[in-house]
Amino acid sequence: MKVQRVVTPPLAANAYVVGNIMIDCGGDAEFILRYLSEKKLTKKVRYLLLTHAHFDHAGAYFALQSIGARVSVHSADVNIAKTSPVAHGMLLFTPVKPDVELKGGEVFDSSNMQIEVIHTPGHSPGSVCYYDRDRKWLFSGDTVFAFGGFGRVDLPGGNAQELISSLKKLIELDVERLYPGHDEVVEGNAHREIVKAYEIARRLL
Repeated sequence: MKVQRVVTPPLAANAYVVGNIMIDCGGDAEFILRYLSEKKLTKKVRYLLLTHAHFDHAGAYFALQSIGARVSVHSADVNIAKTSPVAHGMLLFTPVKPDVELKGGEVFDSSNMQIEVIHTPGHSPGSVCYYDRDRKWLFSGDTVFAFGGFGRVDLPGGNAQELISSLKKLIELDVERLYPGHDEVVEGNAHREIVKAYEIARRLL
């Protein structure tokens, strides 16, 4: 099964399409609808799984709902968005109105895939990762990146100790490919990058 990566405006966040699932959607509704139309995916994408509700990952969610996709996001980010935290003069959280509020532990069974929801707070209270255990794929949002990178914790709702705990949780997974919320995909031995991120985070945070 092929994973299509889409680098989205306004802050070059990665979105991914795999089967009939989209993971994150960026913040520009016109851009993502045009992309789906050009790739003939408008009628194919039936689910939008958000890794968290920051505007650069979730801002265009309503565009996916408008074409019939069911939107899922963790309840903690739904709740914090109601207080409208602002960072650097911008509304940080998108006030998502999801079809499904996640708690962690759910399993999506679709397109010959089983995707597990893993709650990984730290970057935001409701950050989650999506894990395909059979393929050893992890869609990590802004929890962990290539080269031992990890999400910032100095924005509203961020928590350093929670992020460290989340990275420790991810170390327990068998991950071969890492599909992060920004920058490059790791296509082999991605577990090593998660271990590196955990070790760096323990020293710096």
